[in-house]
Amino acid sequence: MQSALAPIIDQYRDCEGALLPLLHAVQAQWGHIPDAAIDPIARELNLSAAEVHGVISFYHDFKTSPQGEHLVQVCCAEACQARGSRSLESYATQRLGIDYGETTVSGRVTLERVYCLGNCACGPSLRIDDDVYARVDNPTFDALLAEKAEEPGL
Repeated sequence: MQSALAPIIDQYRDCEGALLPLLHAVQAQWGHIPDAAIDPIARELNLSAAEVHGVISFYHDFKTSPQGEHLVQVCCAEACQARGSRSLESYATQRLGIDYGETTVSGRVTLERVYCLGNCACGPSLRIDDDVYARVDNPTFDALLAEKAEEPGL
């Protein structure tokens, strides 16, 4: 990993505020931020490992373990709850056979809660990878998952 990490660090080392874009680049490379990357990043940016870990743990978008190929996020904010997201949440966990923070056995889908996708008037909302969907009901969930994540069994 060191040989693949070095060019990423080199790209950001001299940038002001280098840590966040560097962490995003590392996550883009490996799908998460491996523990083995923390010490080299800290050393090269003249930070402590605790500082790097603190930033990683503060921002929920940074992952410290491998995720599924696709990220499915169900909005659980109040506006979506008022429009039926609790039913969608229940359906999603049952249909995928996993709970929030888990990945399907196939490794295709990781399921997460998210609090507000900025689509409040059109809830319940769902994001698959970078695409947001509105007024998602159970059949729409199945169709989106089959189309976007190609999850077997749906």
